[in-house]
Amino acid sequence: MMSTNHLVIFDTTLRDGEQSPGASMTKAEKLRIAKALERMKVDVIEAGFAIASPGDFDSVKAIAGSVKDSTVCSLARALDKDIDRAAEALKPAKSARIHTFIATSPIHMKYKLQMEPDQVVEQAVRAVKRARGYTDNVEFSCEDAGRSEIDFLCRIIEAAIDAGAGTINIPDTVGYAIPEQFGDTIRTLIERIPNADKAIFSVHCHNDLGLAVANSLAAVSHGARQVECTINGLGERAGNASLEEIVMAVRTRKDLFCIDTQIETQHIVPTSRLVSTITGFPVQPNKAIVGANAFAHESGIHQDGVLKHRETYEIMRAEDVGWHTNSLVLGKHSGRNAFRTRLQELGHVFETESELNEAFTRFKELADKKHEIFDEDLQALVSAGAGSDIEGKFKLVCMSVASETGVTPVAKLTLEVEGVEHTVSSEGSGPVDAAFRAIESMAESGASLQLYSVNAITSGTDSQGEVTVRLERGGRIVNGVGADTDIVIASAKAYVNALNLISREHTRHHPQGDV
Repeated sequence: MMSTNHLVIFDTTLRDGEQSPGASMTKAEKLRIAKALERMKVDVIEAGFAIASPGDFDSVKAIAGSVKDSTVCSLARALDKDIDRAAEALKPAKSARIHTFIATSPIHMKYKLQMEPDQVVEQAVRAVKRARGYTDNVEFSCEDAGRSEIDFLCRIIEAAIDAGAGTINIPDTVGYAIPEQFGDTIRTLIERIPNADKAIFSVHCHNDLGLAVANSLAAVSHGARQVECTINGLGERAGNASLEEIVMAVRTRKDLFCIDTQIETQHIVPTSRLVSTITGFPVQPNKAIVGANAFAHESGIHQDGVLKHRETYEIMRAEDVGWHTNSLVLGKHSGRNAFRTRLQELGHVFETESELNEAFTRFKELADKKHEIFDEDLQALVSAGAGSDIEGKFKLVCMSVASETGVTPVAKLTLEVEGVEHTVSSEGSGPVDAAFRAIESMAESGASLQLYSVNAITSGTDSQGEVTVRLERGGRIVNGVGADTDIVIASAKAYVNALNLISREHTRHHPQGDV
C-alpha cells in the first residue's frame, strides 16, 4: 500500500479527455501528451480504451512502449474481450494497470445493463480476477457511483477487493454529487467495508454542476488517496476535475490536507498549452492556475500590494506552475540545433531527420513573418505540421482574399483534391466566410459548422492566430486546427484539417456503451 500522505494523480486526458466532442487525437499527438505527463511525474496515465478501435489500441500500445516513469493504464469494461485487449496493448509497459468498470446505480443496472444486482457483482468479480491474471495492478470502478445505493456499493467493492483489485474508484459519472455529501460517501465506504485497508480509494468527478474539483477535494479530505483528473479539466460534457487545480490546492493548503503529490508543477503551464493546442480547446483567460489572467493584477490596490509584498494577493508563485518571463526566444537567425533542443525541452522529439527538416522549414517561414518566436509558437507550429500530415483528400495549396469597405469579400483558392488541383472562388459576408464557402463548394462535405474560434497564441499584432473549426456530420464531431500570422489563412487551414478528419472512416466505441 502507498503511504497515506501521498496523493496518487491519475491523468485521464488521453481517455476521458478525448471524449470531449471533437477532441480526438492522433497517435503522435497522444504520445507527445503522454511524454509531457511523464515529465510532470504523473503517477498513472490512462492512455485510452484499447478495445474502442484499432487506433485506440495502437495508441495505448505505443504509449506503453514509450513511457517508463509512469504507470500506463487502459480502460476495459467488465468483459473478457475488453480485458484481453487491454492486456495485449499494455504488454510493452514497464508498469501497467488494467482499469475495469461496471455500472452500479439502479437506473444503469435496470435500463442500460438490464442485469440484476447479483449478476453485476458476479461479473465485476470475474472481470477483476481475469485482469489479475495479467497484472497485479488492477483498478475497479463503480460507474455512476454517485447515484448508487450505499449498501450495494459496500457489497460490490468488498467483493472486488477480495478478487484482487488494489484501487477502487468511486466516479461521479454524471456530475450529480455535492461536496459534503460526496465526501461523506467516501468516508462511509472506507469505514464500512471490512477489507477497505487493502485498497486505495479513488475518485473521478465530472463537472456538470461546476463541482468536480470541490467534490474531489472533499473526497481526499475523507480518505481518498487517488484523484482521476485531466489537464485543463478536459472531458465530455462540462469536463472533469482539473489536474492543475487539484495539485495546487493540496500543495497550497497542506495545512488542511496534510498530503502532497509528486507532480513537478513547473511543467503544468507548458503541458496545459500543449493539450490546448493539440485539441483545439482554448484555455479561458480567467481559468485558475493556467489561464492568461491567473497571475495578472489590474486593480491598483492589488498591484501596489503585490509590489510591496507578493503574498498580499498571491497564494502561489507563477514560476512554480511554469509561468516564466525569461523563455528562450528564437528568431530567423536561430539554427537547427537550437530549434531541435528547444522542442525537446518542450517534450517533442523528432523521430527522423526528415521530420526535423520539414518542421525547421516551417519555422524559418514563420520567422520571416514574425520577429520573435516563443514557446507557444513552436507548440503550434509542430501541431500544425502534425495536422497537415493527416492522410486526407484535401490540401490547401494557395489562397487570396479581396475585402474592402462596401464591397462583398471574395476568396479565390487552389485546393488539391486527391492529388488533383482545383481552383475555386466564392463570395461571403466576410473574408473567412468567403474562404469557407469556396472550400465547401469543392469539398461538398455536407458537414455543418458547429464552432469557429480564434485564439491569439502570443501577444502582439504579429502574433500567430490559432483557429479551431468544429464540423459535424452524421453525428460525428471533429475539431480542425490551423495556425498562421494571417487569420484568414489560419481559418482555411483549420477548415481543411477538419474536412480531412471528418472524411476519414473512423469510429470509436464509447466506454459507456452496452456491457
